[in-house]
Amino acid sequence: MAGHSHWSNIQHKKAAKDKKKGKVLSKLIKQLHTAVREGGGSGDPDANPRLRLILEKCRLANMPKDNIKRAIEKATLGSTGYEELMFEGYGPAGVALIVECLSDNPQRTGPEIRYIFDRNGAKIGKSGSVAHMFARTGVFHIEKSKAPEEKLVEIALDAGAGDITEQDDFFEVTCDPTQYLAVAAAFAAAGIEAGLSEIQMLPASRVEVDLETARKLSRLIEVIEDHEDVQNVYANFDVSAEAAETLAREA
Repeated sequence: MAGHSHWSNIQHKKAAKDKKKGKVLSKLIKQLHTAVREGGGSGDPDANPRLRLILEKCRLANMPKDNIKRAIEKATLGSTGYEELMFEGYGPAGVALIVECLSDNPQRTGPEIRYIFDRNGAKIGKSGSVAHMFARTGVFHIEKSKAPEEKLVEIALDAGAGDITEQDDFFEVTCDPTQYLAVAAAFAAAGIEAGLSEIQMLPASRVEVDLETARKLSRLIEVIEDHEDVQNVYANFDVSAEAAETLAREA
């Protein structure tokens, strides 16, 4: 078992709220479009590995099949696509941040993300300034009520997972990106539903920050995530159990 992360628990609960609010669905529409376009216009998941990844996320988000079909059909017709953008920088206390976007107007998105950083005590860095602190990783969150620990560990490791972290209410299973689909398929075959299933940028290590700094970082991340072009925000900090409880109450 890998180490416990209090910030992961906060993010897990927030992701569940965002799912209920429909925030996740609007982001997935863009991801479907981009997966089809970058797969040579193929709407066939068997011939488009990236599309298979996004369809797995759509399934877990309970996206209506009609919405998925319309998004794929629109992309195959060659409508205007989205460009992938990644911004790197530093937040309060020098915490490293990565922001991933999908934009149909990069000339607009870049200055707007920079403005958000500047207004919230953060600073945009050069390309490559913090990316080396993170690694692209397959991540699954499995509620403890969904499967016994022994069964989960056996299935995950047999499918090629790397680490399994016990959090408060769930297990976080991580794997190399190349094993992501295999692990996802193994969970599905066993009838184990993941609350989260995606490829993320995880930090190699985390620095613990105090409560006030955590508040500033939480507000910064929330403002960034509210931008319509932002898909994901990653940071390399953690908080104490006491700070996590306070942040959860305030949320």
